[in-house]
Amino acid sequence: MSEQQQPEEPVTPTLTAKQAKRANATVIGMLIATGITLAIVLVPVLLNPYQKAQPRNVDVQAIAAEAADDAGYDPLAPNLPEGWTANYARWDSGVNSGVPAWEVGYLTPDTEFIRLTQTNAGNPTWVSQTTRDSLVAGERNAGGATWQLRDSANGEAHLVTEVDGMTVVLSSEGDLSSVDVLAEAVLADLAASGQ
Repeated sequence: MSEQQQPEEPVTPTLTAKQAKRANATVIGMLIATGITLAIVLVPVLLNPYQKAQPRNVDVQAIAAEAADDAGYDPLAPNLPEGWTANYARWDSGVNSGVPAWEVGYLTPDTEFIRLTQTNAGNPTWVSQTTRDSLVAGERNAGGATWQLRDSANGEAHLVTEVDGMTVVLSSEGDLSSVDVLAEAVLADLAASGQ
């Protein structure tokens, strides 16, 4: 008669005290290395206080006076309410667009950005390029004049007007009431300079 084989019970490995200590040492070493790395990274970050970016406020009137000879007209430098700043003002000779233009970037007190673009050589193609191929959405009264309102796919709105041979484009993703303030100041500046 043959003996029936009994199934063997699984063997559970047991670690010796030294083996357990070595296994734990790897985990502890990894945690210590991670802690040291974090300390090395966090110390410089915590020692350098956050510095709020200071807005630039360029002197638009001075730059406009310098650009007047190249432009052949007085570039716009409107007087704006307290809190408005300009972060750039420049004369673009029109190398890329074919139309020379005066450009100013304004920040409202609520830090909304509005771009002013002015030229005496505007044409429909240039207006389309300047407004990023936006579509005419209607008209808007601002500063006592009717402006063409254009909306672009990226949410930017553009006000376009032509006054005495000058084409002016105001572009912003912000609130149109702020653009209206700039539009009024632009028209006052154009009237004062006789353009």
